[in-house]
Amino acid sequence: MPGSSAPRSDTDFVDRVRGLQPLIRSHAARAEQQRRVSGEVVEALTGAGIHRMNIPRHYGGYQTSLRTQVDALSTVSAACGSAGFMALIQAGCAFIAALFPDEAQDEIFTRAEVRVGGTLIPSSKAVLVDGGYRVSGKSPFATGCQDADWHLLTAMADTGEGPPEALWLAIPMTELQVLDDWNVSGLAGSGSNTVVAKDVHVPARRVLRVGPLLEGVSPSQRNSTDPFYSMPVLLLFCAWAAANALGLARAALTEFGERIHQRGITYTFYERQHEAPVTHLQFAEAEMKVSSAELLAADVVGSMESKAANGEPYTTEERARIRGQCGYLARLCKEAGDLIGSASGASSLHRDVPIQRIVRDLNALNLHSFVNPAANLELYGRVLSGLDAGTPFL
Repeated sequence: MPGSSAPRSDTDFVDRVRGLQPLIRSHAARAEQQRRVSGEVVEALTGAGIHRMNIPRHYGGYQTSLRTQVDALSTVSAACGSAGFMALIQAGCAFIAALFPDEAQDEIFTRAEVRVGGTLIPSSKAVLVDGGYRVSGKSPFATGCQDADWHLLTAMADTGEGPPEALWLAIPMTELQVLDDWNVSGLAGSGSNTVVAKDVHVPARRVLRVGPLLEGVSPSQRNSTDPFYSMPVLLLFCAWAAANALGLARAALTEFGERIHQRGITYTFYERQHEAPVTHLQFAEAEMKVSSAELLAADVVGSMESKAANGEPYTTEERARIRGQCGYLARLCKEAGDLIGSASGASSLHRDVPIQRIVRDLNALNLHSFVNPAANLELYGRVLSGLDAGTPFL
């Protein structure tokens, strides 16, 4: 696997990723057809250091600023939504892995290019046994699992006292099976198949309790006092998902800006689409939606980085607001994509025209349970109205 020297600066890192855009873009259609990101793109992203962004520095990671992570991930997503989504999930799961007990991190981060996947769908069952847990069950939507080294599987464990407890269990992919069941219409190249565990023994050192983690308590001795790892992981996923939406929406604007100079509007007098007033209105509105989404994302990132730097806690309303912002900006990006898609004519339905894929990818992202605009806005509205958020996933 290719190595990756540390970037000289955040700008250097984003430029390094931007240099991969032609390669990533050239493989986007192939990724969709094969239902996974191509090996060439996986290796290129790994070599650029995209998976090192959240790995602790003492393991060779970068601990890249959140603002730079959003820039890098949106850059990948602009070239291929599926590649960007896979990158954000694996970068995010590396962050979670850095919150596991230090002994587990020593096992996981044996090399800085390690790729960690995972899900937060507790559909497996963990049974307490001598020295750890025995786990069985399915873990659906395991993005990039075919190219991951480790999987953070979520399971419910019977504590014997009260309701079952959610656990994250770090398991080598060599001990798991992959069901080839990812056959979808959006983010189709992300390889989000189902991972299956069959009586897998997981030692106690590779177990992370989800409940305390959501409250900001980590068993890692090395990283627990590092401000970088004090950022709430679920709110980080808001920022990372925002990067995917922003990259896709910006790509749609770019594609549209090129197409309108190359085609007319059928059954009208306009031989060039860019000359039509309706195009001006459509283009401007789509641009304003994406620009507004970028402002929301910048507010989320700025707030989270400020709190991490100053060691400030989050109120419930602040957490709910970030969830709401994430959903709303994803909706704005989807609306921009829909507007551009509807303005691009029937010729844009051809598979070799990126706009149709971008529209489907944005729709898929908005369906994600943690991104879904309606769910996130309801959550924020409940808190604004003085009610309980109705979920611990803040």
